[in-house]
Amino acid sequence: MSDTTRPPGIVWLECKKCQDLRGGSVSGPLNGLRVLDLTQVLSGPFCTMLLADMGADVLKIEPPRGDVARAWGPFPATTSTAEPAAGASTYGGYFASINRNKRSACLDLNVPSDVEAFLALVDEADILVENFRVGVMDRFGLSYEVLHARNPRLVYASIRGFGDPRTGESPYAEWPAFDIIAQAMAGLMSITGADSGHPMKVGPGIGDIFPAVLSACGILAAVHHVTMTGEGQLVDVAMADSVLALTERIVYQHSITGLAPEPQGNTHPLLCPYGLVRTSDGFAAIASPTDNHWVGLVGAMGRPELGSDPRFATNAARVEHAALVYADVEAWSATLTTDEVVQALTGLVPCGPVNNAADIAADPHTSARRMIVEVAHPSGRMIDIVGAPIKFSATPTSEFTRAPLLGEHAALFLEPAFDRTHS
Repeated sequence: MSDTTRPPGIVWLECKKCQDLRGGSVSGPLNGLRVLDLTQVLSGPFCTMLLADMGADVLKIEPPRGDVARAWGPFPATTSTAEPAAGASTYGGYFASINRNKRSACLDLNVPSDVEAFLALVDEADILVENFRVGVMDRFGLSYEVLHARNPRLVYASIRGFGDPRTGESPYAEWPAFDIIAQAMAGLMSITGADSGHPMKVGPGIGDIFPAVLSACGILAAVHHVTMTGEGQLVDVAMADSVLALTERIVYQHSITGLAPEPQGNTHPLLCPYGLVRTSDGFAAIASPTDNHWVGLVGAMGRPELGSDPRFATNAARVEHAALVYADVEAWSATLTTDEVVQALTGLVPCGPVNNAADIAADPHTSARRMIVEVAHPSGRMIDIVGAPIKFSATPTSEFTRAPLLGEHAALFLEPAFDRTHS
């Protein structure tokens, strides 16, 4: 659009320069891509965080009340030497962790003038990401079809519990979903836990996070298609589909054996040994599924004869006699500390300690890979968040910027009349 056709109230950045909230050019490989982020809670914000980490300029469009996750803790105590920023009391760790490197502006998409302001942003955007329930964007008058007609190059990504009907209408399309629902319905909980009588969810929100990762992957594939053809498209990811893809082995196991796999604790149904063993002061993870690994393991144990024992000589035999395998390994590991077990096996067999958050913070790997980074918090103190797991040699991730306050960057895009943060 030309400047004369843009609706009043919009203050436009020089988008081609991709000036971002860090005050300069983004160093990541997605430098130059402009993202409108209409997401809340975890799945959508994690997806747009990945894009922001890689250099995309992400504008988080929040409703006047803000992302609901802003109110979810924990909340750091305010320092006595600093005046907390406005909004610090609704800026919990949950929100701070997954909304870094973004800007925030507020629009009420129930208000026609705000819809017009949003549409003007769409004209300049490369990517839009939303994780509303089915039909919400349509009710705003901002359906995929409307936005595609307005900006044919736009990549429109949606993350929903059971997908968007445009790509395959699920009977559960209207159901709301959170992480635990996806974990339960897509089979992950059916193979997690001690036994079939005690299904268990995975600790982190994998039902949100894995769909977010797949969405970022799909978005970048669609962006490549735009560069080749000029044509944008809908990228649709269902949380349930994503978790099923994550638990892929249950599908082929059921198809081949006719049985539905069940939980079996910290071991593996197809590989042995591949699980946790007890040590004198905790546990160690050991993965020795190949015959060469097994020979290395029993050699370190001082039991080389087990390498040629017909009950244990092959992975299939070890799976059949798994109880005996783990009993022999634990008879050795339980006499040693976790550190001693890891030191004995390093270079021979994949192994590692069962770390908690404090252990990870002290691990030299974590610092060497910059997997914990410090960012400012409106309370006046610094907090740690997870670093970027994707590393680039030519375009490394820039320094991290804290997640935005609600509507913090509205002045860059919207006149005060459009900033409904406090309305």
